[in-house]
This record gives sequence, structure tokens and C-alpha cells, in this order.
Amino acid sequence: MLIGAGAAIAQTRPAPAPAASLIDINSASRDDLMSLEGIGEVRADAIIRARPFKAKTELVERRLIPESLYDKIADKVIARPPPGATPTPTTRPPAGQPRRT
Repeated sequence: MLIGAGAAIAQTRPAPAPAASLIDINSASRDDLMSLEGIGEVRADAIIRARPFKAKTELVERRLIPESLYDKIADKVIARPPPGATPTPTTRPPAGQPRRT
């Protein structure tokens, strides 16, 4: 039966991790970071020192981890903005207000 075959294929694919189980690289403890494959004491400490991150891709961009390692952990991490972080200011004044020169 094709239905059974489709169900077997669906079960072999790893499901994406729910948001609650993702490790936030901006707030995770050293031990939480070290629970990720390939992240030991040195890398965990480097990630903590490099905070805050705007995006999880900064782990590679800032050369904290190699891209091959990022590919293994990308679906397990997230970079939420730190509490109290202000959004990036815009360069334009709100509509209806004169520009300052």
C-alpha cells in the first residue's frame, strides 16, 4: 500500500525542533551551549563573550564556529533579541514631520 510507504518515509525525517526546545544563543547557559554537538567549553565561552547576536548565522560570520558545525546545529539554536533591546532606528523621520538638515 502506498499510504504505509508514505507514513514510513515521513517517520524517518527528523521533525523540526519546537521553538520551546531551541537553545537561544543570546541567553543560554554555558552548560546548555555545551549540550550542542561540537560545542565544548572553549566555544561555549566564546559564544557567551560575543553576545548579543542579531541572527544565529553570526556564529559563522564572526568565526566562532565553522560552517560545517553550524550546519549540524542550525536547527537546534535561535537568536532571540535580548530583553530590553531597542529596534534599530530608522533614518527617515515619521511621515508628516519635517526633515532636519
